Amino acid sequence: MKIFLIILGVLSGILGGDYNALTLSVAEQDSILNADSGKAKEENINLYSDKTNRYKLEYENEEQIFRRSFVADWYVVDTERGTRKQLGGNGVKVRDAVLSPNGRYVAFAKENNLYIHKLDFGTEVAVSKNDNLDIISGVADWLYEEEFGTTALFAWSPDSKQLAFVRLDEREVPTFAWQVFLGDSTNRYPQYTGSESLRYPKAGCKNAKASVCVYDVATKGILTMQVNNDQADVYFPRLRWENDGLLVLRVNRDQTKMEVLSVNAKSTVSHPLYREESKNYFVDYTLFDEWLWLSDGRIIVLSEQDGWRRAYLYSAQGIKQKVLTPEGIDVTALYTVDEKNQMLYYQAAPTPATRQIFALSLKNGQVSQLTSGEGIHAARFSEDGKRMIDCFQSFDTPNTYTLYTVSKQKATKNEVILDNTAVKELWQAHQLPEPKLMRISNAQGQELEAMLMLPKNTDGKPAALVVMHYSGPQSQRVLNRWRKRFEYALVDKGYAVLIVDTRGSDCRGRAWRNETYMNLGIKEAEDLIAAANYIGQRNDIDAQRMAIMGWSYGGYETLMTMSTKGHPFKAGVAIAPVTDWKLYDSAYTERYMRRPQVNERGYKNASLLNHVEDLSGEILIIHGTGDDNVHAQNAFQYIDALVQADKQFEMQLYPDDNHFLKKGNNYTHMHNRVLLFLEKNL
Repeated sequence: MKIFLIILGVLSGILGGDYNALTLSVAEQDSILNADSGKAKEENINLYSDKTNRYKLEYENEEQIFRRSFVADWYVVDTERGTRKQLGGNGVKVRDAVLSPNGRYVAFAKENNLYIHKLDFGTEVAVSKNDNLDIISGVADWLYEEEFGTTALFAWSPDSKQLAFVRLDEREVPTFAWQVFLGDSTNRYPQYTGSESLRYPKAGCKNAKASVCVYDVATKGILTMQVNNDQADVYFPRLRWENDGLLVLRVNRDQTKMEVLSVNAKSTVSHPLYREESKNYFVDYTLFDEWLWLSDGRIIVLSEQDGWRRAYLYSAQGIKQKVLTPEGIDVTALYTVDEKNQMLYYQAAPTPATRQIFALSLKNGQVSQLTSGEGIHAARFSEDGKRMIDCFQSFDTPNTYTLYTVSKQKATKNEVILDNTAVKELWQAHQLPEPKLMRISNAQGQELEAMLMLPKNTDGKPAALVVMHYSGPQSQRVLNRWRKRFEYALVDKGYAVLIVDTRGSDCRGRAWRNETYMNLGIKEAEDLIAAANYIGQRNDIDAQRMAIMGWSYGGYETLMTMSTKGHPFKAGVAIAPVTDWKLYDSAYTERYMRRPQVNERGYKNASLLNHVEDLSGEILIIHGTGDDNVHAQNAFQYIDALVQADKQFEMQLYPDDNHFLKKGNNYTHMHNRVLLFLEKNL
């Protein structure tokens, strides 16, 4: 599906283009890999088909809930009988519909309960019966969706006889409310408006109480699993069935301990299969998503227990046997194992800005690189590991999908499936410069990953510089990928653009990722200042005309940097910034800061409210008043602090818009507002 990039109307040279590359869905790639490629490309592929291909799920009329979740009119299509039946009843919108492995049932959520649609009889039965809307079964609340990247918290057993799900009791979670200013499409400007609210646990406040349940399809009974271990304050972000057994990922509130529990769904008893704990770092729960199971029950585990993300071989009982991948390089994805030839295929970052695909022999540990070309390679393998689709992109190459035949540690090119040549040619017609990768030393002598873009037509005059960044922990903006966004608009207008990854960024080992742990904001500001000062020494850069801008964490760090003494920036743009970490959600904030109750000094140092007196330079603060993620409360409290300190500033509000500012013309208007601000101040 095409995703259209909104191009700013003020940019005559780039006006109206669509420069995002076409993509192949997971289902399309799987069809090509596991069938005759020529035939598969002609088939009508549906992401929601069951294994028998008799039933498929379709949806329409989506209504967004939060960032990922939505309700819609979901339908079951019986391809044999030619029927199409709506889930949940006519006119009822539901969410997260999933077919069972045997193709006989569909599990879905309606409001706060789980249901099963029985395809053999066309009937529906309620799995859970929560009358209280603050008790949620099987789907994520706002926190789980935003910070654990999931919407559905349920999973079918391989034999389709059981349905495991997480139950969240939000009754003690504080409610956050905000004013609504606009109406709907039929009455956009009503005389009176109301408010919206949601259960939103802020740092140090009460979370939802989580439990894990299993529903038996035959008996219709529900059992609660013994997985809490007398710890009410835990997260269960993943459920997974392997070898007919239920695995539950349990993470403590501080996210310093991760346990994979093996659960007997009938007796409800659990025992730890794997445990990882740290006193000085957070533990990355997302690595569990990459684990691979071998046919004999052994597990290939991705973990950063020795300082780098590496693959380990564990026994079926959870005993570590050996480390597989080399040290000094972060593995970023585990793809598949060819058990016949004892080969592991995976993605890793030989440099922070690149990704390559590798093959590793489980017999002798020999590693071979399967892909070539500097940039980002991502792969999908056939079930037998003999075919691979490589999706490659770089600064000057949009997504290119190539099919390879894989034989142990060698990949042979078969055909290019999709190359996006038209997109590339359309973009090249503008003749805009591409970023140049570089490394810049900070004050501590540590190298920062960066990329610089210089405008072409400056009439020999040094260019004003805009530093763009995100700077949040585990993030990366400096990547050799196809990404045509606002930085190109700035270069087209004659600005130089520097993009920097500060301490705490990803793919440089665990210690680097944790450089800012318990003390967000300070080191990142030092790094951004060092990078700007270094670039400002160039003859083609005007060191007296520098600005910095960022969104979300980047907005926070922009204001922190401009509140750090000695910074070189004349102006700064902060979009949807956090201003005090006690105002942000528990799961994200405590992952990197722990709770305010145990890290009072860290929270005090990281709060912008405590640095207002040191702020210097012109600033523009932008926020949507309906932001359910970083509440506009952040901006308003900071504004009050600025006013009390007699600090002048500029402000742009977008009524009722959320964190992404995409409603109506807001996104284009916001970027035009930024350009006007930069033009005035630089």
